[in-house]
Amino acid sequence: MRFPTPLVRGTLIRRYKRFLADVTLADGREVTAHCANPGSMMGLAEPGMCVWLEPNDDPKKKLKFGWRLVEVPGGFVGVDTGAANRIVREALEARSVEGLLPYETFRAEVKYGNGSRVDFLLEGARPHYLEVKSVTLSRSRGLAEFPDSVTARGAKHLGELAAMVAEGCDATLLYLVQRSDCDRVSVAADIDPSYASALAEARAAGVQVRALGTEITPEGIRAGRALPVL
Repeated sequence: MRFPTPLVRGTLIRRYKRFLADVTLADGREVTAHCANPGSMMGLAEPGMCVWLEPNDDPKKKLKFGWRLVEVPGGFVGVDTGAANRIVREALEARSVEGLLPYETFRAEVKYGNGSRVDFLLEGARPHYLEVKSVTLSRSRGLAEFPDSVTARGAKHLGELAAMVAEGCDATLLYLVQRSDCDRVSVAADIDPSYASALAEARAAGVQVRALGTEITPEGIRAGRALPVL
């Protein structure tokens, strides 16, 4: 996934109201950027951090910048959670997601469960439900963790994936690690014990759990190699 507009570098002043961030650009201007991340962004929203914004000239958008990356020692972090599905879609189109059963076609945002939509439905010998979660938290060197805040919605999705397995379908939870400094993934059970329990139950019910790393530059993000889920 290439960024359609070249990113510009800046220094974070503050993140507030979840979806807003004030940033000082290299030329000294102070701008407000849209933050497309509803999570806590633990460790990624400290004043003074180096960030990368995507400018836009869309008259329909109130804010002329979108926050896309944070620089961290050893690489970058992609903070736009909406980018995760675009990155995975490209990998599915290239058939480069390791470990997935063969599929002929796939569809996005298919209704299932109790008023939910699965990120991707892979269509082949039997339906395969694929749910994607963007991972940005890291509290230990090389270890990515999910979630970074309590997520009742995430636990609900796990139950719905397990229900699909019970109906004879395949189901996979895919963690997309939008960090270039991590090589393994774990569940942050201390942050959300209920989610950790739901994941254990889903695994026991037959839901597959996989993770992909990413290759991140200011030019774009693409899915990388498979990572172990601890």
